[in-house]
Amino acid sequence: MRTSRILIIGAFAAAAAAGAYAYVRHAERYPSTDDAYLDADVVHVAAQVPGPVIDVATSNQAHVRKGDLLFAVDPQPYRLAVQEAEAQLALARQQVAEDAAAVDSAQADLHNREVLLANARLKLQRSHQLARKAYLSKQSADDAEAAYRSAEAMVTLAQAQLNEARKRLGTAGERNQRVRQAQAALGRAQWNLDHARVQAACNGHIAQLTLQRGDTVSVGAPLFVLVCDDTYTVTANYKETEIAKIHPDQPVDVTVDMYPGVHFKGKVESINPASGVAFSLLPPQNATGNWVKVTQRVPVKIRLLDPGHAHPLRVGTSAVVTIDTTAHPDQDQTANRIRE
Repeated sequence: MRTSRILIIGAFAAAAAAGAYAYVRHAERYPSTDDAYLDADVVHVAAQVPGPVIDVATSNQAHVRKGDLLFAVDPQPYRLAVQEAEAQLALARQQVAEDAAAVDSAQADLHNREVLLANARLKLQRSHQLARKAYLSKQSADDAEAAYRSAEAMVTLAQAQLNEARKRLGTAGERNQRVRQAQAALGRAQWNLDHARVQAACNGHIAQLTLQRGDTVSVGAPLFVLVCDDTYTVTANYKETEIAKIHPDQPVDVTVDMYPGVHFKGKVESINPASGVAFSLLPPQNATGNWVKVTQRVPVKIRLLDPGHAHPLRVGTSAVVTIDTTAHPDQDQTANRIRE
């Protein structure tokens, strides 16, 4: 009887030891933490152009899709600015066309003066020949010389006028500096007009909306929040003693307190290069007094692969994360490349 009791106790002890060993081994291979919280991309919606709000097309907690109108600023001043910029562009093109015509005219005038100069040169050469044979008076020869010098001066003047016309024109056509400047002004005015209507940058839910029709908004001032629901992440704060086994792309199992029993798949996206207290407002000063060693936690970013819409998630809510550290995605990818 005594022997049986000892055997039973021994069996229970062995089972307990085996269970404890299995638990420790499982915890080493699949580290888990409940110090984890849901996160998502959050867009702080702001106006891109100033002015009075004429329309608010959404409301708090409303779901919007990417491209949906959120609110609109009075577009009339920006529409007028576009019309003015269009007129300035047309005027610039007209001026460039006139300057181009002036260049052509100066070019033609130069060509005409060069023809006259060539004719004057021939007359001067003939007058010299006739004067040497006494067939032409000295006065006539002097007149031919003066006509040639005058034609030569007119060519120089025409060349200067052509250079001035070319300088005034600059680059011809649409690449002209004045045209490009007017095009830039039109583009800026059109951009302002387009951004008088503020649209959703992603699919998501509206929060902290207090904007009303008639409010005047300024550029860059946050007005409300758009929480994108296309991509959710989890920030899990693991003990520094567990980080060595965690690597990017390892598979992750995530449960959230909102939906007990529901599991979400994820993968490790990145590991923070510092502990959670390293960049806090009041970091620990371990060298200034009595020091007590505390195991630090390092944030690990996990991307959910299947957030789904059947179980809507909420930013900032609690989660439990378990990472499969037995997987080695880098080695698997290397092996796949070798096989290929």
